[in-house]
Amino acid sequence: MPNVSLGKNGEEIAVKYLEKQGYKILETNKRFSKICEIDIIALDKNTLVFVEVKTRKTAVCGHPFEAITKTKYSHIKQGVFLYMQENKQYKKYRIDAISVLIKPEFKIEHLKNI
Repeated sequence: MPNVSLGKNGEEIAVKYLEKQGYKILETNKRFSKICEIDIIALDKNTLVFVEVKTRKTAVCGHPFEAITKTKYSHIKQGVFLYMQENKQYKKYRIDAISVLIKPEFKIEHLKNI
């Protein structure tokens, strides 16, 4: 499975997972610039949640969360601040991360407020 379709599948899995947890999905793949794209923007009660999704076939090359570097996190924060400026009705927000691991067994992990 090519990396792009693996990533897309992981994001679709994460959307379904969040919806089952009661989140309202507002946007997916929101692009702010060449360097900043937010995978999922959702509402958890009255909190806006920006979600970075990382998907891996296996953990052989490391856990999916390890792919969220300081630089990647900095880019996500830039997108968060731009979105918050455009959507002033939201007062509370947080950044979450979801990992999707396919093998050896399917596993989803959700870290809140990273």
